[in-house]
Amino acid sequence: MKRFLAAAGTALALTVAGPALAQDLAGTYQTQLNDDGNFAHVRFAPCGQAWCGTMVRSFNRQGQPIESPHTGRALVWDMVPAGGGAYKSGKIWDPGADKTYRSKMQLEGNMLKVSGCIGPICKSQSWKKVN
Repeated sequence: MKRFLAAAGTALALTVAGPALAQDLAGTYQTQLNDDGNFAHVRFAPCGQAWCGTMVRSFNRQGQPIESPHTGRALVWDMVPAGGGAYKSGKIWDPGADKTYRSKMQLEGNMLKVSGCIGPICKSQSWKKVN
C-alpha cells in the first residue's frame, strides 16, 4: 500500500508540474521568413498545464523592427509536454493565411521544429531560440 501511495503521489506531482518540467522551452524563438519576407519573435511561457507562444516583435528581411497588428497575439497555444522535447495537442495560427492548424513541436537544442496540419495539409518550420 505504501508503494502505491508513493507512486500515486509521484504521478500527481509530475502531472501538476508538467510545464515546469519543460522549462527548456521557455524563451523567445525567431520564426522563418513568411511569404512577405518578414519574420517574428515568439515568446513561449506556461499557460495553465500547457505552453503558449505569443508574438512579441516583427522584423523585415533586413532584421529591422516593423509594426504588426499581430504583436501581443497568441500564435501557439495548448502545447502539452510529451517527453523528450516533444509537445503535442496544440494549435498554431498562421497570420498570413488566417488559418488555425492542429500542431505539435519538437525541441532539439536551440531549434524548435513547429508543424501544423488541417486535414492532410501540413506545414512546418524550424524556429531558432534567440534568448
